Amino acid sequence: MNPRPVCRDGVEQLMDYLEGTLPDADRALIEEHVASCPRCVAFVESYRRTPEILRRATLAELPDDLAASLHRFLASRR
Repeated sequence: MNPRPVCRDGVEQLMDYLEGTLPDADRALIEEHVASCPRCVAFVESYRRTPEILRRATLAELPDDLAASLHRFLASRR
């Protein structure tokens, strides 16, 4: 990794960063960059929140009438 990471470097290593598998030196460089980059702060936060958002979305149940309406609509498009 470059001595001074840029946004592109963080994105390339984002999953390793979020999973805590980066070497300490690389992690420190990314954290230093993220601390001073609002775009990267938002990007990292969105990745951290994605699993929670997906869990909540998949827990929602459609009311029976809406599910039947959606089924009819999709069937009509085949």
